[in-house]
Amino acid sequence: MHRPSRPKPSLFRGRPANEDRRSPSGWGAVILGSAIFFTVLTAGALLAPADEATKPRRVVKVLRDPALGDDAVARMENVIGQSIFERIWVSAPSSTEAADGLGPMFNARSCAACHPGGAHGTLVNKDGSLSPSLLVRLGARKDGAADPVYGRQLQTEAARGVPREGGFTLDDALSQTKLADGTIVTLRRPTVTLHDMAAGPLAPDTVTGLRLAPAIHGMGPLDSIPAKAIMALADPDDKDGDGVSGRVHWLDAEQKTFGRFGWKAIMPSLEAQNSHAFFADMGLSTPLFPDAYGECTARQTACRAAPSGASPQFEDLEVTSTLVKVLDRFVAEAVLPAGPKPLADAATLEKGRAVFAAAGCQACHHPGYDIEWPKGAAMKRHISPYTDLLLHDMGDGLAEDLIEDQAEGREWRTAPLWGLRWAVDHQGQGALLHDGRARNILEAILWHGGEALPARDHVANLSANDRQALISFLSSL
Repeated sequence: MHRPSRPKPSLFRGRPANEDRRSPSGWGAVILGSAIFFTVLTAGALLAPADEATKPRRVVKVLRDPALGDDAVARMENVIGQSIFERIWVSAPSSTEAADGLGPMFNARSCAACHPGGAHGTLVNKDGSLSPSLLVRLGARKDGAADPVYGRQLQTEAARGVPREGGFTLDDALSQTKLADGTIVTLRRPTVTLHDMAAGPLAPDTVTGLRLAPAIHGMGPLDSIPAKAIMALADPDDKDGDGVSGRVHWLDAEQKTFGRFGWKAIMPSLEAQNSHAFFADMGLSTPLFPDAYGECTARQTACRAAPSGASPQFEDLEVTSTLVKVLDRFVAEAVLPAGPKPLADAATLEKGRAVFAAAGCQACHHPGYDIEWPKGAAMKRHISPYTDLLLHDMGDGLAEDLIEDQAEGREWRTAPLWGLRWAVDHQGQGALLHDGRARNILEAILWHGGEALPARDHVANLSANDRQALISFLSSL
């Protein structure tokens, strides 16, 4: 089964000759045009009536965590952060220097393009083409080192005068699995084919990996889980003999910094995750990633010769420390709206919760933590993200050849389950797992292997009623 390729990028339109290149600076540049976002954010906080909650939802928009109070400065920074999240960046030079610097090569023009409304990414656009939410990562098979020409990520768009790196298509390899009650489930495994590569093929030992953009909600609380709580869940040598051996993804030899974010837990903090997205996905420089040419390698001379958006009045960056701060606040404070209202009754949901526990899913999808959120709060707050943030061997089915930092191809960070109610539609359909291969929750479960194989087999052997109760519970999270 063949899936579409990305459309070729449209050329950057130059500004009219009579445009004034002057632009506001400092908070003036940040606040300009932000009032409309305050209105949108406030409106987004209103919950749908109960009778609307079960209707199909194709679009969801994150809102500011209502528990954070009404501090005026904090709310304004959140609103401005949303405007940065939704800002459509342009390539340099432009008439609005505060919003230029995109690329020269990139995958998306805004954060919202990959995370629509701050929610889960989509596989395809309305026209059927592949969405910018789906990326191709690159790395050497033996150690994950960057491709000598194309770097660590395939850039499918580029500014005027700079060739894009290439495009890709997806083909689905289909297989079937039979459950204990006779139900046949068709699974799909996507494979990548690169095309129109500007500098020829990848290096012989470079391999690829697909990554679908997750929702941004809950990242602030996840960032606030105490390191000791995460390390306490790790059991790399499976000393308790339960078959689960999750490990912390240490990012340094001294084991002082570990990853929390990303499908392979390669980013240690919310700030690092956001700044890396600016750098790798949009080619925008930040204090943490100050190279204005983003993913351009030394061999990509046209890219390195293109104008950048870095300028002295903006800290010689394209996204200043002030803009990064408010963007980080918006992401940290983002939560999903309540609902949609579960279709199942309370008894069914409780039964599904019990099935979840009996299957052993909680060994990796740790239910909850008591955290200090927001930071400095007088009282602890309980969250239920259903993740241990550890790396686990997920078996051959989900394995890929790509290594990221110290995470092997078979290892994946336990994905948080909160927000599943919005990741699938009213018919239970969506794009789940790291590459969107699973079209519903059951398919996602059936792809589990390795340490999760006993839990997967437990689900495969359930009665139809128990299986549906489990799916109903997960769909309510």
